[in-house]
Order: sequence, then C-alpha cells, then structure tokens
Amino acid sequence: MTVASNPGVYDFSARSIDGHDAPLAQYKDKVLLIVNTASQCGFTPQYAGLEQLYQQYKDRGLVILGFPCNQFGAQEPGTEQDIAQFCDLNYGVTFPMFAKIDVNGADAHPLYKFLKEQKGGLLGGIGLDAIKWNFTKFLISRKGEVVGRYAPATTPADLSEKIEPLLTA
Repeated sequence: MTVASNPGVYDFSARSIDGHDAPLAQYKDKVLLIVNTASQCGFTPQYAGLEQLYQQYKDRGLVILGFPCNQFGAQEPGTEQDIAQFCDLNYGVTFPMFAKIDVNGADAHPLYKFLKEQKGGLLGGIGLDAIKWNFTKFLISRKGEVVGRYAPATTPADLSEKIEPLLTA
C-alpha cells in the first residue's frame, strides 16, 4: 500500500513468501530487479540465471525480488510453501521471494500497477501496459526510479550490462 500522494517503489509493501509484511523501504538505496515468476513455465529455468545474477552482484547492492503469479496459463498453481520449496530444491534461490500476487486486472498488486504506469509495455503508448507473461522484469535504480522493463525472453545474463552502471552510480 502507498503512503505518499506520488508513490515510489519504496512506498509499497508486499507479503513475503513466508507470510510476513515486507516493506520495500528495506531495499532503499539498492538496485532492484523485480520479476513476476512461475514454477511451471517455459521461462522457469531463468530462476537459475536470476540466482546467478544475485550472487554476482548482491554484495554491490543488487536485490532481486520474485513475485509468483498464477495469471498466465495457471503456471504457478502451488501454495507459497510449495513455491518456496520448489525454488530452493530446484534452483537454490536465496533472493527474496514474495507471496503470490496478480500483476494484471482489478486485483493487481499496487506495486505492479505502479511499475506498469512507470514503464509501459511494448504497446504502452496506446494503453496496453499489461504484463504479457511470466518473467517480465523491471529494473529499479538506487534512487527508486524504474529505469527499464524487459520481456520474458530477456535472460538475466542479458541484464548485466544494464545493472553494472546502476551499481556504480
């Protein structure tokens, strides 16, 4: 939920995958990569790349935030416990994961409404800002600015050249 009339990324909170309220303000001054995820998707192997990116850059200030979503082909049907176990056992995920959310529609999480307003989709100029599929990625600067939106086919490794300058800024 937001607390400011002109909200920023740090004004939102979400429920962590283990059920606790997690204000995004705890990530202030970090570079964030926010990703809607799913466990049964063709892009699911990107968890490995996301974890590799996190391990490579976390000491320099990168935090990856995973938001499971079941809106695309029902590819995230499990409970939060199922998702956490899957991510740990199959990909060794250590970056923060959150409870399942909607990213589109009337019940879209306020964070995702904000992200889509800040960086529209490919056809965003004509009002088609909806998230198109799992593993859409938003890159956030240390100042909390949404600096990039990347399609599911953009691999985590492809983002290194976008992340590097943000870490040194």
